[in-house]
Amino acid sequence: MDKVNLAEKLARIREAWVPRIVGELNGQMVKLAKFRGAFDWHHHEREDEMFLVIAGRFRMEYRDRAVELGPGEFVIVPRGVDHRPVADEEAHVMLFEPASTLNTGNIRTGRTLDRLERI
Repeated sequence: MDKVNLAEKLARIREAWVPRIVGELNGQMVKLAKFRGAFDWHHHEREDEMFLVIAGRFRMEYRDRAVELGPGEFVIVPRGVDHRPVADEEAHVMLFEPASTLNTGNIRTGRTLDRLERI
């Protein structure tokens, strides 16, 4: 039941696309990540995801459009929707998603993380 300082937690994250767990509630994980470049196209069969921008900018690309996001803005990606986050410059992002969510969803790549570190 301690407070979480986002700046302190983000300072501990060095690499892009490697989310870290900073909290849990009601079967949901609260994660922090740094985005840089383009992630892999994927979708999640059973989970919705929420991406909240803390710093920087990124765009959530869908097969038919893209949504630009800046600090204080969020997007919810519904289950089953192909998506790919892209950050031209580093962005700091908070994610809310079920504990069962695999970062690469329906695909396995070199970026797939079966276990996430808690910071």
